[in-house]
Amino acid sequence: MKFLGSLLFIGLLGFGGWYAWNHFAPLQKFLQNPQYFSTERRTLEIRYSSEEIMNAHQRELLKGRGYTFLEPRLLFTPYLLMEVKFAQNEETREGILLWGLADGEMVLDTSTWEKTHGFEDCLLAKADKNDFKILQTLVDEGGTLDRDRLYHKFKIDLDILDEWVENCRQKKLIVTSGRTIRLHFQDARLSNYPITHLDQPLVTQSSQGTAIVAKRYTVSQIQRLTQIAFGSEFAIRKTIEVFLPIYSISIQNPDGSILTTYWNALNGQRLSNSIPL
Repeated sequence: MKFLGSLLFIGLLGFGGWYAWNHFAPLQKFLQNPQYFSTERRTLEIRYSSEEIMNAHQRELLKGRGYTFLEPRLLFTPYLLMEVKFAQNEETREGILLWGLADGEMVLDTSTWEKTHGFEDCLLAKADKNDFKILQTLVDEGGTLDRDRLYHKFKIDLDILDEWVENCRQKKLIVTSGRTIRLHFQDARLSNYPITHLDQPLVTQSSQGTAIVAKRYTVSQIQRLTQIAFGSEFAIRKTIEVFLPIYSISIQNPDGSILTTYWNALNGQRLSNSIPL
């Protein structure tokens, strides 16, 4: 009886943990957020202060009398930094790949913070390797391709290719119109070169008194996507979670409403207002 009681207790404990993880979002946020377990984090360097940004863009942000700055906030956006290797032109290349855990996109260059556009859609659609073959072909052809020309790009049975195209269409990654197939992204940019140009060193920042932008994607989701997107010769050697410091700068308007803008503390440039907080 004691043994059965122990098994029942372990089972209830396991079910309770599973239920809490899947139905209690604050618990997930707590366990996935490294700020609760460490007083330091690896980040890119803060090169611009909030005061410098506010002074440089005062005319843009304060449109006239009655507009005032509120107290700025320092936030940290999570990224996955990967040491990778891949094959190119019969050579093995190695480098660093930086991927957003909040927006699902790859950083192309940390100096300009130029990023891809379209990988997040692939994450949400659970794109597979056949989807990426279609997508990358369309990207290489400028985003639009006649179906007959697409057939000539692949050495497979046409019925199989039609199935690939239809699966990709059902995932809302492409649009078909008559004989024309096009990408279903505005200004698509799907890099087939898995390297981020990163010339800024990582530093250590205190996590006390700062906030972290919520993750939308897990490390395993990003790793799966990169493996599919960059092919069988692509390999991830090491991973580490790092953070981009950003400023939330808010302006109170004369009518009492508040406009919030986000700024990259590394290069001083304005970011999209769609940052998930």
